[in-house]
Amino acid sequence: MTDRSLTLSAPAKINLYLGVHTERDDRGYHRVDSLMAAVGLSDTVTVTPAQALTVQTVPASDFPMQKNTAYRAAVAMAEHYGREANICVTIEKRIPLCAGLGGPSTDAAAVIVALAELWGIDRTDPALDDIARGIGADVPFFLHASPAFYVGGGDVLATEYPALPATPVVLVKPREASVSTIEAYRRFDEAPVPADKPGAIASALRAGDAETAYALIHNNLGVISAQMEPQIQTVLDWLRKQDGTVAVDVCGSGACSFAICDTAATAERLAEAAQQNGWWSCATELIPNTVRVEGLISGLNRTH
Repeated sequence: MTDRSLTLSAPAKINLYLGVHTERDDRGYHRVDSLMAAVGLSDTVTVTPAQALTVQTVPASDFPMQKNTAYRAAVAMAEHYGREANICVTIEKRIPLCAGLGGPSTDAAAVIVALAELWGIDRTDPALDDIARGIGADVPFFLHASPAFYVGGGDVLATEYPALPATPVVLVKPREASVSTIEAYRRFDEAPVPADKPGAIASALRAGDAETAYALIHNNLGVISAQMEPQIQTVLDWLRKQDGTVAVDVCGSGACSFAICDTAATAERLAEAAQQNGWWSCATELIPNTVRVEGLISGLNRTH
């Protein structure tokens, strides 16, 4: 095992478009069209050499490390490449869980990227996407550029688009609110909400027309999530009333919502106001890159 240590930035995502459909694939998964964009809010993932695979989070998780997506990603990488994943993974959590921001997915992607770097595996190896897909639908997105459009079960890359401007975004989540994705899909099946067609927003992004793209933001699963968790609807209504919001919607299946803002000052102002309302919030911006290596230390285990 290499004696290098890596530090990676693992960003959150928002859905500029999420279209869930009633038909399912041969795995039993709903057909999902998902257009995602990365934001500056991120976890920090540090990978260091160890005697055996361990995963720890800061603050500490309340479930066994074997259930952590980062642990599962390391095991899957080791199995595929016939290597020993003797690493300690430390995840500094800033992305809230059960928010629709992709926190567990981006952490898993960071481990895949780290092991590919440490083992000398080409980042374009298609096996990395297959491994990511086996961990979760959003994981492949974090291996590629942002924004990007995914089809299938929301896990097959269809198109990567030109980078968006560093557009200000505010994220707002009721502190105690959470939505079970499985339950959201079950409720969707009971009373499906039709999805807008993604062609118009895809064309706008292809042309680099961010203003038009933002006007077409859509999430038909978010409608279900807001019905399940009334606090989500309260946040959406509040954001839509605020001056300077360009577009507002739910992040994935919730429970976080986002607003595209006209200026960074608007995003900061709304984040502060949301906190005064007792909600978790973060002022951030859209970024073009997904998981990236921030730092590398060689010779970590050498004595001096």
